Amino acid sequence: MSTALQPSANPDVLVIGAGAAGIAATRALIEAGVCVTLIEVRDRVGGRAFTNTQACEWPIDMGAGWLHSADRNPLVRVANAEGFEIDRSAPPWQKPMLDKRFPVAEQKRFRAAQAAFYERVESAAREPADQPAVLLLEDDNRWNAMIDAVSTYVNGTELDRLSVKDFDNYHDTEVNYRIERGYGSLFERLARPLPIVLGCRATAIDHSGKTLRVETSRGTMTARAVIVAVPTNLIASEAIRFSPQLPDKHNAAAHLPLGHDNKLFLALDVADEFAPDSRLWGARDTVATGSYHLRPFGRPLIEAYFGGRLARDLEKHGLEGFGHFAIEQLASVLGSGVRKRLKPLAVSSWSSDPFAGGAYSHALPGHWDKRALLAAPVENRLFFAGEACSPHDFSTVHGAWQTGLAAAEDARRALAAPV
Repeated sequence: MSTALQPSANPDVLVIGAGAAGIAATRALIEAGVCVTLIEVRDRVGGRAFTNTQACEWPIDMGAGWLHSADRNPLVRVANAEGFEIDRSAPPWQKPMLDKRFPVAEQKRFRAAQAAFYERVESAAREPADQPAVLLLEDDNRWNAMIDAVSTYVNGTELDRLSVKDFDNYHDTEVNYRIERGYGSLFERLARPLPIVLGCRATAIDHSGKTLRVETSRGTMTARAVIVAVPTNLIASEAIRFSPQLPDKHNAAAHLPLGHDNKLFLALDVADEFAPDSRLWGARDTVATGSYHLRPFGRPLIEAYFGGRLARDLEKHGLEGFGHFAIEQLASVLGSGVRKRLKPLAVSSWSSDPFAGGAYSHALPGHWDKRALLAAPVENRLFFAGEACSPHDFSTVHGAWQTGLAAAEDARRALAAPV
């Protein structure tokens, strides 16, 4: 796929959404010899995997940044094949924090409490009924706020909106790698030869006739099969209308909302006093706290993580609001002198992004089964892909990638089947 292919207005398969799932599906269909066109509403590819190369001299991932479950993640092989160097050093959250206010002995107590909570989740998930994960916190446990805060980073939501059964279904090997040139940069490379139309918004899919008709901002396109690889919030809000309607899809997507997660990058002057790839918490007695990754890749930067309701609320105030919150928290830990050494560079606002509406999906309590319903094909010609469709790797880029490959294979088989 070295030479870019030209898109067709009437392909055999039309793929909607050029995130990881859509790119994977398109590549697989081309390799199978299928005529395919990929359309994307943005003026770039990658979706929530986006590498910002403008904010500073280093590439910074504003969304996805880690190759999770890297020992079985297919994108490790893909990145290597494309010449992207993989960083295999341990992530900051697997190291002791260098915080005098939070001694190593206390950190061990927190980790023990967190592990006990996860054991209760695993046990509760085997029960017939689902429940909100918050019910598994112990009364008056001093570590409850931190355990809940971790959920906002991992799931994009607090434990009161998290299905125990869905959370337990996530499979994580706890091996995590990074791409120094940026995760989003990898998808830019992977998409270069694809037959893609950027700035093309799909608004309706008519599946009432023999041929599927897709209304877009560039006119009507037709196809024998369509792969819908867009975030759940767009399906739930009917940003793409189906005719006839698909209420089961809307319902499934509505119960798999995207959580709130954002990153802020700050420049750090005189950074050498901090260990590369170390971490701090802004506070330990509240869920509403940032987690701060100091000197990622050894760079003079701080990568700050915000999740859940805090991330949602800070979005209202943009870069200035995120920057003020982060600098005040860091000053409370590192001393007031650090204020003049910090400069906000860039922040993501995924919940305010009209083409995302959030970070990644979580199942609401009682709705852990909705992932299979969302992923199920319709009439063997409408197929669905994306991280929310993954039964065990949801919220990850490789989960989205794998669902794109699966949807492509289903579409290929459908096209090859006797009429």
